Amino acid sequence: MIKNQDFLEKIAAFCIDKSKKRGATNSNVYVSNSISETVNFRNRQLDESDRSDSLALSLTIYINKKKSNISSSNLSKENLEKLIEKCIETTKITPEDELNSLPDKNLLAKDIKDLNLYDEKNYNNDKKIEYLKEVEESVFKKEKIINSESSFSEKKSNFILANSDGFLKGYKTSSFSAFCVAVSKSNGSMERDYEYTNKCHLEDMMKSSKLGEIAAKKAINKLNPKKIKSTKIPIIFDKRLSKGILNVLSSAIFASSISRNTSFLKDKLNTEIFNKNINITDKPDILKGLGSKPFDTEGVQSNELNIVEDGILKNYLIDTYYGKKLNLQSNGRAGGTTNLFFENGNLDFKELLKSNNKILYVTETIGHGSNIVTGDYSVGASGFLVENGEFLYPVNEITLAGNFKQIFKNIVLANDLEFKYSTNAPTALLEGLTVAGK
Repeated sequence: MIKNQDFLEKIAAFCIDKSKKRGATNSNVYVSNSISETVNFRNRQLDESDRSDSLALSLTIYINKKKSNISSSNLSKENLEKLIEKCIETTKITPEDELNSLPDKNLLAKDIKDLNLYDEKNYNNDKKIEYLKEVEESVFKKEKIINSESSFSEKKSNFILANSDGFLKGYKTSSFSAFCVAVSKSNGSMERDYEYTNKCHLEDMMKSSKLGEIAAKKAINKLNPKKIKSTKIPIIFDKRLSKGILNVLSSAIFASSISRNTSFLKDKLNTEIFNKNINITDKPDILKGLGSKPFDTEGVQSNELNIVEDGILKNYLIDTYYGKKLNLQSNGRAGGTTNLFFENGNLDFKELLKSNNKILYVTETIGHGSNIVTGDYSVGASGFLVENGEFLYPVNEITLAGNFKQIFKNIVLANDLEFKYSTNAPTALLEGLTVAGK
């Protein structure tokens, strides 16, 4: 069972008090406890099972404009006192930085909204094994499946964030996840694909039989791929991939990247970077949202943030330190985005498929080829050739290349958004990418 709030609060308060007595002008502390259990299957057989229980603390001490941080998993009072003393000593010899400070008191979260992020229920190992057996059985119901791996994980966490300005808050979260990897074989061709489910609440997870069935179907559909010639062709990104566009965007609009001039979107605030039909939102208060949080890692209130409105970049992702560098106020994004998503487009999935005579539907990319300094993009990929809305055959061994400045400007979204991850996007049609094939 995870540690309760009182236990974590006492540790946090102890650290804040001792730090002040040792000479800190300000301090903040993060104390967390998490328990995770995982069961793995391979080819219908139990492979391994493991459990971890972690208790950790991260302490930041300020002496005027000097700052240092120290972490530990030993939370005994004796060790904490040694930890604080060591951090004080380190801080004293750290160079000053005029921007070092706690967040503005007025920005700190006050009333913590219950976002229903914690589920008391749990699956014991027998239940996890039963779930995975059903996953594996559903996989092998499909012909041409020769191998499979599956896993079920359960994680319960609790934390407290405190600072010397009186902030002392935290909450519990839970996560239940399962994935299945299926391997197919036919006529000398061997392919793999996967399906995944992750929810805050156990009852919301995908059914085991459906998880295995989808993974198997995806792996079979990829069999006997063909190579295509290098060309310029409209490309559709499956939802699993289109959300990656948002990951690139968020990296490029972090205040740290902007202030360091390491982003292709520097000086683009309040300018049109997408077409006028594109809206992007970061929403921290979605009930049961995988990225939901009432405040960021500094304690600043997290409110809904309109990042792109009608194609125009409206906000960067700002924390306290880099906000000061940019003369901008923190908007509660220390630690990153929350539930980030493209709002739905106007076309349904079938309409998007029929929007061009020939389309390359990409389901997988290999490698990480995004350069946020220049916006250049280059990755290996595989998928399907689509003609007049019909899937013709799978393709592989292709490379996609382009630049996100152009990709952003020419993106067209379907209306099939679903909240499956903390970052989500509908199926997306992209223009301006070059396909390098045989």
